[in-house]
Amino acid sequence: MRSLRLLPVLGAAALALAACSGGAPTPEATASSDDSQVPDREVVLNVYAAASLTETFSELETDFEAANPEVDVRINYAGSQDLVAQLSEGADVDVLATANESTMKKAADASQVDEQTIFVTNTLTLITTPGNPAGVTGLDSSLDGVKLVICAPEVPCGKLTKTLTDALGVTLHPVSEEQSVTDVRGKVSSGQADAGIVYKTDALAEGDAVDTVAIQGADEAVNKYPIALVSASTKKDYGQKWIDLVLSTGGQAILEEAGFTPTAK
Repeated sequence: MRSLRLLPVLGAAALALAACSGGAPTPEATASSDDSQVPDREVVLNVYAAASLTETFSELETDFEAANPEVDVRINYAGSQDLVAQLSEGADVDVLATANESTMKKAADASQVDEQTIFVTNTLTLITTPGNPAGVTGLDSSLDGVKLVICAPEVPCGKLTKTLTDALGVTLHPVSEEQSVTDVRGKVSSGQADAGIVYKTDALAEGDAVDTVAIQGADEAVNKYPIALVSASTKKDYGQKWIDLVLSTGGQAILEEAGFTPTAK
């Protein structure tokens, strides 16, 4: 831009030189243009969330960053027990959301989180490969000889599966037990297994990649999802804004559309 200010002094010679330059933008002008297109996100907000929240929290992430352009939300999705283990090992976490209360209690007992709020509940269902070629009808004899995958008993969806099967007096014989509900649904949707037990929300998220078979009595076994600020967080103002979004009418509507039952409406 300095060359333009010198034009009155240099006259025709400067005009000729400018013509030879081909009008290429200066590095300064290019950098300024690029910077204007990229939000200056000065704050990183680390949210640790249960794997079953992937679709909904990803949508909320977009909404949050649009309303808070200075914030870069980074969400780590995993099994709830893995999230709490990472927090205990010193991971930089601002907000924690787990898929059941007992896992969050471990963090609370270690004074790692502040007051928690239940924001949704979830229940279980069976999923099968498209068309249900194995003929699964429920937690009954139709599972005999079927390649069934479930969550491991130490993770929230596995604990809920055990609670449900104990209540129904059913014994399962899975071919594998997975560390997260997304791993269960992935094995079924990819055809590695005939059937799996997942959250209702995961069945909906898979769409046409799986068929759904209702489990009788599933509504009696419910997981409550708590969310809390991490005590050591230095960004609690933004962390609270995230929690407020999750609990807001809009946030609860997104969660309900995904199959969760809202508790904060």
